[in-house]
Amino acid sequence: MKRVAIALACLLAAATAARAAPGDDIYTRPGLLAPARDGARLNLTCLGKGSPAVIFESGYLDWAPAWATVQPAIAKFTRACSYDRAGSGFSSPGPLPRTSERIATELHDALRSVRIAGPYILVGQAFGGDHSRAFADLFPAEVAGLVLVEADASDVDTAANRRRDDDGGRSYVPLFKACRDAIAAGKTEFALPPPPGRPPRKCIQGFFRGLPESEWSPALNAKLLDIARHKVAMWDADLSELQKTPADETWLQQHRRFLGRTPVRIVTTGNHGVHFLDKPPPPTIDHLKMEYDVAVAQSHWLSLSSDAKQVFVEKSGEYVQFDRPDAVIDVVREVFDKARR
Repeated sequence: MKRVAIALACLLAAATAARAAPGDDIYTRPGLLAPARDGARLNLTCLGKGSPAVIFESGYLDWAPAWATVQPAIAKFTRACSYDRAGSGFSSPGPLPRTSERIATELHDALRSVRIAGPYILVGQAFGGDHSRAFADLFPAEVAGLVLVEADASDVDTAANRRRDDDGGRSYVPLFKACRDAIAAGKTEFALPPPPGRPPRKCIQGFFRGLPESEWSPALNAKLLDIARHKVAMWDADLSELQKTPADETWLQQHRRFLGRTPVRIVTTGNHGVHFLDKPPPPTIDHLKMEYDVAVAQSHWLSLSSDAKQVFVEKSGEYVQFDRPDAVIDVVREVFDKARR
């Protein structure tokens, strides 16, 4: 699951002063608007040329700018595309409910509609791992590689851990609904009650690791906050994604398939749900056990392919692309080289 309780606490943490990320202005405006058969129009931000193309899938409450720190580097050796799921960023709303099967199918439709040919290397981070695996299950012949970056592993975790994660997610639905309703009413200053010892933060700041994000320029932070202030469809989509997660986990269990020799790489940090390494959760037995269980659950994906490997990355939280962009770039490059051969 998304470890919602930990994530919300991190999203409400104080953000540091913004500093510019080179070239991140590309995420302040629409790129390619690609239609899907169900009526959604997805915004794709693509850089570079080459094949197989690398397609980035963002985590929960995230969209294309989550990859601003690594996408330009990947684009030096192939085409690299990040995108906004339906309802988020510059994409139009899509039909509800927002399931992993629907999300993966929309992405497949969108890529084909703008003639970005497969097979693709899919890179899914956190919750985005669910959608990347759903894509691989639905369209295995069009997957040249799969990179799971500290991806959520509830569907391959123990039944007890899965129940805990799903129950935790459901407990946050009323809070997120309160944010959604406040934004719909134009109450952009609305804030949720903060966790103990944390300062209050507005709902509009609760995307990515928290806005403003220190890895991005002031212009990009301003645009993202503006979208969060005005786009009610994004709140509807995020709520639906959260509510459908338990069913998505069941779907992934039922549709899991072996990917043959397709290279699969599993990036594990031991800090799942930790967004800022300088603000780690207390090292309690419960938290340490949770991190151990996540790493073990992620290892179950080694059975997805005869060419699968779990890569352990030190000094990184869940947003590996921010803390250790070099690690993400190196793993994607390895999978790219294998796919080319």
